Formats: sequence, structure tokens, C-alpha cells
Amino acid sequence: MQYDTISAAEGQRWNAFVNQHPDAHILQQAEWVMLKSAFGWQHEILAVGQDAASPIEAGALILYRRLPFGLGTMAYIPAGPLLRDDAVNPANDLLWSAIDGQARRRRAAFLKVEPCNWYRERPALAAYLASAGLRISPQTIQPPRTSILATGDGEEAVLKRMNQSTRRKVRMADKNGIAVREGTRADVASFNGLMMQTGDRDVFGVHAPAYYEKVYDLFAHDGRCALLMAAHEGQDLAGVFALHGGENAYYFYGASSNEQRNLMASYIVQWEAIRWAMAHGARRYDLWGIPDHEETVLEAEFEDRKGGHDGLWGVYGFKRGFGGHVVRSVGAWDRVYNPLVYRLYTLYLGRR
Repeated sequence: MQYDTISAAEGQRWNAFVNQHPDAHILQQAEWVMLKSAFGWQHEILAVGQDAASPIEAGALILYRRLPFGLGTMAYIPAGPLLRDDAVNPANDLLWSAIDGQARRRRAAFLKVEPCNWYRERPALAAYLASAGLRISPQTIQPPRTSILATGDGEEAVLKRMNQSTRRKVRMADKNGIAVREGTRADVASFNGLMMQTGDRDVFGVHAPAYYEKVYDLFAHDGRCALLMAAHEGQDLAGVFALHGGENAYYFYGASSNEQRNLMASYIVQWEAIRWAMAHGARRYDLWGIPDHEETVLEAEFEDRKGGHDGLWGVYGFKRGFGGHVVRSVGAWDRVYNPLVYRLYTLYLGRR
């Protein structure tokens, strides 16, 4: 079964499969492919099942992006594919066959997959990927390492796991009169203004304003997204986009003002986003994206590197205080269809 475009019914069926899968991730939901399709990616969803009325056994949301100089495309599966299990079986074999066929039809020079094993142990996954003809890649698209809060045991337990400084800053923001509201579509403009300040200050790239507007439009209408805004005396100082799907919630986008940072608005708005996630049934809250180093290195170096130009180091000091558990995915794996173009691509990335 193949979806090049996604109707409402197909999207609902696909999301139901994703959300019940043990490796469910929002990057495999139908709305995510709609989001990326609005900004230069092509897409399809491949689902293995006997017919439209039978359960999906395995599947993948696939994105395609044109390579420069007319060299074809790259195919990309974020947080997937969603396999029946990490072993050779008919459903998985059919899925890989369909993926390869569609990738070649779309002139893909290679396929990059970044499977989700952040939320459970998958000891056979790497060996299975190698047996399926994929190779480990140093070039990742999503951050392979993240920090995950357990949220299934209630607010008091989450607060207790925070470090003392973060817990104090959350309470300080409340005493400072920071008011947090769940924003509307109109508040995305204020969030975009804060995001531009944050990107300049912490030295990382941000999306165009239309991107965050599209996130809100796709996910907020049915309660899978909240834009939380923190203000002091009518001035917005911080904002968080929190997204929810299945048992997971995600902190993908956060922004803060350069002004009145002593009021700790970023801390209380993040806490309210965590509370929102718990109220929507999330058992874990993914803080999404920290430097790809072992925890001993993170703890030894973050104080010295958080103020520099080291990307995720700038936000690691903030995220670590919320008491999450550091985990790493199996990383990125590639299947090569055109060795020459793949070699040119890897050389290009290595020189950037």
C-alpha cells in the first residue's frame, strides 16, 4: 500500500499505526510529512498490510530531497522505519523491497534511515540493519543523542528529579510574576520574534517564520501541539512549542528574549510545557537534541562550552537541569543505490 498524497482517512489510519507501535515517534506521523512537504521535500508513506481494512504490519514515512547539480535525490526516513520487529520476516522484507523500488523510481542516490531506539532497548537493531544491507553513516540529520524525562509518575516526582537550581528558577519565575498562557495562532508571530533573538544569541539556525506557523496549523487543531508563552507585564519573554503523540511528548522548538532574562521565564514556560504533556497522557517528555558525547564528557565540559559557538552545547546546560535520562539512538544508516553520487555527497559534507 502506497500513499503519495494523504487523505484524512489515510492519515488517521497511518497515525493509529504509528501511535500504537513500540517505536512510535512524531517524526513518522502523517502531519510531519505534510510539514516537510511544504518546505521543499517530496514524500510518500509505504504500509505493509493485506488491504485497507487489515492492520498495518510495518511501514515507513519517506521524504525525498533533490541533490544539487541534477544528481537525483536523497531518500530519508526519520525515526523509522517502523518494523514488525528487528529480525528477518515477511513483513519487513516486503517493506524494504517497496522502499527500494520507490527510492529507485524517484532517482534516489541513497537512502538514509535514522531508526527510533530512544525509548526502549533494541539490542538486535544494529545487526539487523547491517544484515539488511545498510551501513552506519557519520552524517546524521536528527540529533542522535537526547535527554528524556519520565513523566508517568506525576508532577511531584518530576520536580524531585530536577536539579536544585532548575527547581529554584521555576519557582523564582512564579514569584517574579511571570504569567504563562497557551497561545493562539496569532501568538506564533511573537514566538517568531523571540526565535530570531534566540538563534542569534545561541548560534544555531532557525526556520523561516512560515515553518512555525505551519507546525501550529497542522498539529494544534486536535490538541497534539501547544504553544506556551511566558510574559511579564504584557511583554512576551519566552515560548515553547510542545508536541504530543502516543505516549511521547516533544520539546522541539523553544525561544526566549534577550531582555529580562533574570526573571527566569524560560524555566517556568518549560515546566508548564511538561505539565501540559502530562495532562495529555505523555509518559515521557523528550527534550530533543543535546551534544553527541558521552554523559561524562557532557558533564565535564558544558560549563566551559555553553557560552561559545558550539551549537547544542548552548542549550545543554538548560536542558540537563530538568532531570532527564541521556540516551543515544543507533544513529544514521545508509543504503547506497548510486555509489559515485554517494561518494560525492559524503565528500561535500566532509568539507563543509
